[in-house]
Amino acid sequence: MMEGVALKLQFRNPTHCSSLFSSTLRHSSSPFLRCSFRRLSSPFSVSASASTARETDNLHLGPLSLGHITRPDFPILHQEVNGSKLVYLDNAATSQKPRAVLKALQNYYEAYNSNVHRGMHFLSTKATDEYELARKKVASFINARDASQIVFTRNATEAINLVAYSWGIPNLKLGDEVIITVAEHHSAIVPWQIVAQKTGAVLKIVNLGEHEVPNLKDFKEMFSTKTKLVVTHHVSNVLASVLPIEEIVGWAHRFGAKVVVDACQSVPHMVVDVQVLDADFLVASSHKMCGPTSIGFLYGKSELLSAMPPFLGGGEMISDVFLDHSSYAEPPSRFEAGTPAIGEAIGLGAAIDYLSGIGMQKIHSYEVELANYLYESLRAVPNIHIYGPAPTASVQRAALCSFNIENIHPTDIASFLDQQHGVAIRSGHHCAQPLHRALSVTASARASLYFYNTKEDVDYFIQALNDAVSFLDALR
Repeated sequence: MMEGVALKLQFRNPTHCSSLFSSTLRHSSSPFLRCSFRRLSSPFSVSASASTARETDNLHLGPLSLGHITRPDFPILHQEVNGSKLVYLDNAATSQKPRAVLKALQNYYEAYNSNVHRGMHFLSTKATDEYELARKKVASFINARDASQIVFTRNATEAINLVAYSWGIPNLKLGDEVIITVAEHHSAIVPWQIVAQKTGAVLKIVNLGEHEVPNLKDFKEMFSTKTKLVVTHHVSNVLASVLPIEEIVGWAHRFGAKVVVDACQSVPHMVVDVQVLDADFLVASSHKMCGPTSIGFLYGKSELLSAMPPFLGGGEMISDVFLDHSSYAEPPSRFEAGTPAIGEAIGLGAAIDYLSGIGMQKIHSYEVELANYLYESLRAVPNIHIYGPAPTASVQRAALCSFNIENIHPTDIASFLDQQHGVAIRSGHHCAQPLHRALSVTASARASLYFYNTKEDVDYFIQALNDAVSFLDALR
C-alpha cells in the first residue's frame, strides 16, 4: 500500500494533484484504519443552558472559557469518532444543535404538531402562534423594523433565488449591471448568472486585491449609473475576511442601486443590525446558527417586498383564487407557498433564544480571540499558506482558516485528521470555485470554529495536523 501511495503523491501542489491518500485508505484492509463510533458520557452531570452559562460567567470560575461553559449543551460533541474524541471544526458548513433546540423540535412534534394558518382547533392555533413567534424572534435578532420583513425560506440559497426571480427579473433590463465579488458563494453567483441570461444584464466582478480580499478601491470605482444591484457576502466562508457593508451600501444607494447581503457567516457570529447596515435584502441560514436544517430567512425592506410578485404559487400565498386569475397575500405570506417548515421555524426560534441568552457580543468577542489563536497556531506549521488577511489591531478575521500545505492535497489532510484523530475539518472548494481559481488552487482545507470550541480544540487540531503532515510527507 505505501509504495503505491508514494508513487501517486508525486504531484507538487493542490492545483494539479488529486487526493489519493483517502481513496487508498477507503480500499485498504490495513489495521491503520479505525472506524469505531461511540458516545462519550458528558463530563458534566447536568446540561448547561444559556442561563447557566451566564450564571457561571458571573461567578468568574477560574479559566473556564465560553467554549468550556457551553459544550455540555451540545450532546453530539461528547462522542468518539474513529477511536478518538470528536473535535468538530467544520462550523462554517453547519453548526451543532444545543439541547434547547432539540427539545423544541421534539416538543412541537409530540405536543402540538399541526398545520399553520388554516385551523381553528387548539393544535393549529398553538402551532401558528409558535411559528409566527419564531418570525418575530428573527426580526428582533437582526433588528428588523417589523416581523413582516422576514420571509421564511428553505435555506439562504432559496432566499437569494427568491430575490433573483421576484426582484431581479422584473427590474433588470439589457445593459444593467450587477456587481458581485469573486469571493462569493456559488449561491450568490449562479442565480444572477441565470438572471443575466434572461434579462441581458451584465455581471461585473470585483477581484481580489491586497491580502487576498476583494479590492475595495476597485469595488467603489465600479459603480456607475448602470449599476442596479450589488450582491455581496458580509463574511467570507474561505478568506475569513469581513467586508464593510455599511460603506458598500452607501456607495450603492448613491447610484440608486439595491444591495443583497449574504450574511450566512456573520449572523451566527456577531451582532447584525439590518437598520444600521441599511441593506435592502439580507439572507441567512438556520443551520449555521444552532438551528435546524431546511430553513433560512430573507429580510427585505417592506416597500421592496410589497412590490415583488410571488416566487412560487399555491396555497397560503393567495388572497383570492378564481379560475381565470388570482390575487396574492401581502408579504411575507406572498412568498411562503404551501405548508412551511413549521417545526424547523420553531427550532430556529429556540436557537435564537439560546444565542441571545449568551449574548451575540459575548460570542463575537470570544470568537475573535479564538480566531487569532487559530491563525497564529497554524502559522507555525511548516510550508503552510493561510488564505485571507492576517489579523491585526484594525483587521479582524472570522474564526476560520482555509489553508494549503505545500505538496499535500487538502483532502488527504482532512481524511487523515478524521480517521486518525477524530478531527472534523472541511476540504474542497467550499462552494467557491471562482475564488479558488483566483487563488491559483482548486481546493483548500478549512478549519472553522464556533463559540463551543476551545483553545484546547485548536491545540489538538494543530498536533493532529503536524502528525498528518509528517505521515504524508513520508509517503513522497
